[in-house]
Amino acid sequence: MGLTSNEENPTPIVRLNKVVPFTHTKVYAKLEWYNPFGAVKDRVAYNMIRDAEEKNLLSRGQKLVEPTSGNTGMGLAMVSNQRGYALTTPLSRMIPLEKRTMLRFFGSTVLELDDNLCPAPGAPEGAIAKARELAATPTYHMLDQYKNLANPEAHYRTTGPEIWRQTQGEITHFVAGLGTCGTITGTGRYLKEQNPGVKVLGVHPVEGHDIPGVRSIKQLEQTALFKPEEYDGLVAVDNQEAFDLCLRLNREESIIAGPSSAMALAGAFKLIPDEPGLIVVVIFPDNAFKYCSSIVRHIPQLALVPEKSQKERSLETMVSNVLKTPGLHLDADEAIELHENHEAAFVDVRDFATYRREHIPDAISAPLDEINDYAPLLPEDKKTPIVCVCNRGVMSLTGVLHLKSMGYENVKSLDGGMIDWRRRGLPVESD
Repeated sequence: MGLTSNEENPTPIVRLNKVVPFTHTKVYAKLEWYNPFGAVKDRVAYNMIRDAEEKNLLSRGQKLVEPTSGNTGMGLAMVSNQRGYALTTPLSRMIPLEKRTMLRFFGSTVLELDDNLCPAPGAPEGAIAKARELAATPTYHMLDQYKNLANPEAHYRTTGPEIWRQTQGEITHFVAGLGTCGTITGTGRYLKEQNPGVKVLGVHPVEGHDIPGVRSIKQLEQTALFKPEEYDGLVAVDNQEAFDLCLRLNREESIIAGPSSAMALAGAFKLIPDEPGLIVVVIFPDNAFKYCSSIVRHIPQLALVPEKSQKERSLETMVSNVLKTPGLHLDADEAIELHENHEAAFVDVRDFATYRREHIPDAISAPLDEINDYAPLLPEDKKTPIVCVCNRGVMSLTGVLHLKSMGYENVKSLDGGMIDWRRRGLPVESD
């Protein structure tokens, strides 16, 4: 078995025709679900194991551990089955159920944890921390896709040469979504060696996103393989842009792309002009079948649920509109000043066990599901500034709505939550 680049069996590229807003620029998708186990990460999984074997880091029966958002884990599980290794994959409970189920089906020992959708290096209870804890014992070896140079090397050896041949050297722009950044870094290096004029472009989600397998710009700052100095442009895409374009790709182009593929394509549309002679290749990491549970959250009409009443729909619309209201978000710099000057009450809406492990000093614990029961602990003066806190800055927005419904007038959500607070080295305490 070998995942090597060859002219007879690359993953295909296909030209997009119906969703592309260009008249002159030609856009091609590289369909990475044609790899053996269904995703672009198969290349990385194979190359990391090959590299470790060549360095005599592995022996038959070795236990591997790897934090994952799904696809790398599935590739590693299947290569490990063939090579005789046992794999443990710590991951976030936020990862789609389909991926968690298939990891177990493929033979991985799955440890589900409270963490970001894509593992967060700074989360003490997260997937990366758990993997490193296990890897510190003599039993386990961690390949570490977030730092391992065999990750971008996989794309330098395979993806880049394939694209160069498939476009007959005429590619002008290469676009990839940003996760570990192995794809953009390795492929980009190869293409620029062939032609320094090739533009290498990265697409990332907004903060608090729900697109599996990719990282926001704050998360990317903690990723060792993120090399923005090597790229020619970066752009953000929000959840709805990605999921709406994902639906169009499937229905109009008959391409079974997943949401991260659509995110990368939406970013390409933002970054690339419409000019004669431009040849664009966008990486489509995997197909849509692993993401049913994510898709129905953003395209709810696809869910097989009873039709909602007009009252329910109106309430959902009102909540959605409120969440989009300017002024509900507070960045860490503003929050730090409020905390240091004791000018606001900090309300932690995570469950009590998580709060006890680590929280902002003097923060009030008021778990979201029971927030009304904690009213006696909240400030009596409804004009008191309040900062809602959770792990990532998503659940805290719902906390803002709850507190506003209780009459508090000046409530905001801490962007980036505890993960960003901790990353900045700001004070925390535990009970």
